Amino acid sequence: MAAFAGYDMPIQYTSVKDETIAVRNGCGMFDVSHMGEFMVEGPEAHKFVDFIVTNDFLNAGENKAVYSPLCRENGTVIDDLIAYKLGPQKVLICVNAANIKKDWDWISSKTEGFDITLEDQSDETSLIAVQGPGSEAALKKIGLLSKGDFPYYSVSPDNFDGTEILLARTGYTGEDGFEVFCPNNKISNLWDKLIEANVTPCGLASRDVLRLEVCYPLYGHELSDDLTPLDANLKWTVKLDKPSFLGKNSLETLKPTYRLAKLSLEKGIPREGYPVLDGKGSKIGHITSGTHSVSLGKGICLALVKRSDWPEDKSFSIEIRNKVFPATYHTKPFVTGGHK
Repeated sequence: MAAFAGYDMPIQYTSVKDETIAVRNGCGMFDVSHMGEFMVEGPEAHKFVDFIVTNDFLNAGENKAVYSPLCRENGTVIDDLIAYKLGPQKVLICVNAANIKKDWDWISSKTEGFDITLEDQSDETSLIAVQGPGSEAALKKIGLLSKGDFPYYSVSPDNFDGTEILLARTGYTGEDGFEVFCPNNKISNLWDKLIEANVTPCGLASRDVLRLEVCYPLYGHELSDDLTPLDANLKWTVKLDKPSFLGKNSLETLKPTYRLAKLSLEKGIPREGYPVLDGKGSKIGHITSGTHSVSLGKGICLALVKRSDWPEDKSFSIEIRNKVFPATYHTKPFVTGGHK
C-alpha cells in the first residue's frame, strides 16, 4: 500500500508481472474509487460540457463516452477526463483523483449563463475497473450486461444487488473492459462477487505498466499545467471546428513546444526524469514515464522532447546513472491492446 491523492492505494496484490499478464490475457480489476465524479444536469448539460472540453462532446451519440483534455483559456491542461452522456439532460464527468478540487473549482466557475446544476458526487461514488479480454464474460457471470449490444466507449445503467449502477465500456489498459460506477455501500459486495468469478485483483503498479505499454498519457507526467494537448500528441482531441470552447483562441494559433517520443531500451530501465539525448549526445528532453514492460521484456518510456531539437534521423539515447544507452524510436504504441 502507498499514499496517493489522500488515499491508501494498493500498489500490488501478488506481483506486477502476474497482474499485468492477467489483464492482457484474462481479466483483472482495479479499485479506482479515488477518482472524481461530477454530475451535470439540466437543459444545457450537453452544451456546457462541450464548452469546457476541447473534444466534440455535443455531437457524440446517445449513451457515448468522450475522452478530452480540460484546458484553460491559454490552452494549458488542467486535467484529462472522460464525459459520459447519460441522457438528454445528464452528463457524468470522471476526473483524476489528484485533481478533484482543482477541476471542481475550475468547472464550477464556468457555469454562469448555462441552465444546469453541478454536483460533486465523488465521496458517494466508488469505481471498479474490470479489464481484459475476459471482462465481458466475468460481468455476465455475476449477472451484469444482460441488455445485449454494448459498444466501446459507451455507457449504460445496470442493476446490481437491487441498486442502479453505471457500466461504461472504457478503461486505461488498452484492453477490452468496463468501469463500474457504484454506490459506496455496494462496492465491497461487487468486489467479492468478482473475486468469486476468478477476476484477478490488480494494483497501481500493473496499471501503470499497462497504460504505458499502450502509450496512454498520465496527468502529472505527459500532461501538466505547463503543457497543452498539442505538446502531448493529443491534437486529435482538440476540435478547432467547434464554434466555441475554453482554450480555442489560444490553441488555434499556438505552436507546440514539445513532441512526445515513444522509446524502448534493450538494456536498462528508463525512469521518469532521466535525460534523453540525440545522436550527438546533446540533451534534447527528459522521460515523463518509464518502466520495464512485462509484455515485451524490455524498458519502455514516453519522453518529452523539444520540437526545435527533434532529431530528424530519429537517433535517440537515454542517460541512466551516467551511462548512455541507445534507444529505439517507435511510431506506434509498444503493445496493441484488444479493446473493442
